[in-house]
Amino acid sequence: PIYCEPGGGGLVSQFDKGDVEDVGLVKFDFLGLRTLTIIDWALKAINEHAAEKLEIERIPLDDPDTFKLLQACQTTAVFQLESRGMKDLIRRLQPDCFEDIVALVALFRPGPLQSGMVDNFINRKHGREKVSYPDANYQHECLKTILEPTYGIILYQEQVMQIAQVMAGYTLGGADLLRRAMGKKKPEEMEKQRSVFAEGANNNHIDPDLAMKIFDLVEKFAGYGFNKSHSAAYALVSYQTAWLKAHYPPEFMAAVLSSDMDNTDKVVILIEECREMNLPVLPPDVNRSDYMFRASEQGEVIYGLGAIKGVGQAAIDVIITERANGPYRSLDDFCERVDMSKANKKVMDALVTSGALDCFSENRAALQSHLPYALQAAEQAQKNQDAGMEDLFALETDNTEVKPLPDVPAWDEKTRLMNEKESLGLFLTGHPIDLYEKEIKQIVSLNLGQWHEKLDISDSSGGGGFIRRKDEDATVVGLVIGIRTRNGFNGREAFVTLDDRTGRIDVRVFPDMLQEIEEIVQKDIIWVVEGGISYDDFNNGIRIKARKVELLETYRLNHAKALHIKLLNGNQQLIPQLSNKLKSFRVNDCIPLIFHQNKEGYDYRLRSESWTLSANDECMLTLEQVLGKSAFYVEYQ
Repeated sequence: PIYCEPGGGGLVSQFDKGDVEDVGLVKFDFLGLRTLTIIDWALKAINEHAAEKLEIERIPLDDPDTFKLLQACQTTAVFQLESRGMKDLIRRLQPDCFEDIVALVALFRPGPLQSGMVDNFINRKHGREKVSYPDANYQHECLKTILEPTYGIILYQEQVMQIAQVMAGYTLGGADLLRRAMGKKKPEEMEKQRSVFAEGANNNHIDPDLAMKIFDLVEKFAGYGFNKSHSAAYALVSYQTAWLKAHYPPEFMAAVLSSDMDNTDKVVILIEECREMNLPVLPPDVNRSDYMFRASEQGEVIYGLGAIKGVGQAAIDVIITERANGPYRSLDDFCERVDMSKANKKVMDALVTSGALDCFSENRAALQSHLPYALQAAEQAQKNQDAGMEDLFALETDNTEVKPLPDVPAWDEKTRLMNEKESLGLFLTGHPIDLYEKEIKQIVSLNLGQWHEKLDISDSSGGGGFIRRKDEDATVVGLVIGIRTRNGFNGREAFVTLDDRTGRIDVRVFPDMLQEIEEIVQKDIIWVVEGGISYDDFNNGIRIKARKVELLETYRLNHAKALHIKLLNGNQQLIPQLSNKLKSFRVNDCIPLIFHQNKEGYDYRLRSESWTLSANDECMLTLEQVLGKSAFYVEYQ
């Protein structure tokens, strides 16, 4: 049976994939990979300024820098090689040739991981186990050329077919039937194939007992065998992305960020990876940004205007088109030149809070205060132009003159960051949690980005799905950025989203606990959560079922051992000033305060038995204002 699509000229078979092959048709599977688009975008960005055009098909497959990056497990954003489980496999294998990458893709699947094949492969590669073809007790010289690239391990389906050809004289078609039969483990078919294999081996003067032992080994490993042509194609794309990351990091990461610009959780992880690479990610800029993320001439990544919430394609097109007539000089100039029917007040607010107008002033509060007047002046100028009227006063004004912005206080860091998150969906130029970074590292074993990598162990075969794992006990810390509740079977429960700059996690708070902690279920506070953590393949994120939730402030007061303050350059004059500022936080039998004085490279601790503080968040913010973030830290047991 066939079917013709309405309005289309193509015929569609109504048989399923098995029946299609049974009636004699050839079936092809086409896999669309977004990674190919990422490579294409990166190449276009590179070739835009390159003296010689880069062709990805011509890059060397033995590039030392690429293998150095792989061996260091710096594979976030590298196709197929970025999960925590894969990074652990790479660390153990230490790939040093393209064939090893092909093997990585084939090995990182449930069958090989659980069968012990992976350990055998790694040990043989590093000389800790003798290489045999395929087994120390049952091997034949004719198999050496087939199994040598995989250190004697039967890893690929093609190797199964080659063994049948060499040992038993199978045709290519017959060897493919054997491969399928072994993969599907049909007893009656396997008995038939066993006889054919034995007869063929006998005709080639191979010992019958040895032939059957090798047949049994082939049958055992055929169930785990992976299609090498598939693995090699994936490995090539993996290598190409690793090569681009090693040699053109700004262009590559800009392309990766652009491909996920609608997925805020993924963008958070990728921006953290840029920080790990010492690759600056600059805020959006109406004078420099495109719709997508892009690499700057100075080797930075510039945030894409298309990733600003509430700013649509039409407004961005107008901004970029008009910019060709020269850079925008001021907020007034921008409002006069851009069609405000496309960039309305809501769009302009988002541009201010996201930092896209920082090129006019870093005081975002002043920009937002002046915005109504700039819009009103632009609207009046447009009306005059439409009516054919000239502004006599404007004729006497120098068009290059930039009007001063109102003298208003800049937003404090918290307000600026919260507004930034509202428009970008994430904290870009800082994070409210930065003040507590050293403290949090003592509380958790992994940050949220690392948990995401550890638990996201995708199936490398391309078939999708995840290896199911039980919940792991964990403690996580993050800023509350989202709250939703629902009525469950046992009452109202909450789902709270935490962000620690490196990643995000959903916390499930069950009804009984929700009643206990109701007063701290609010945004913009920092939680410490203990519970069972796991991967959530429904939303491609991580989640934790909370067993205990408390504020970071509460956790600090209950568990901190001491509060340390570093007196830079031996500046003891700060102590009287601190004494005055911290007077309201000094409490008996609380957290001791220890001063450090650095002289000639040595760390001297000053006596401070009389100083014990109630180190709540207000106290920490006071210390930040007086000393700065890097001059103090909390020590835990």
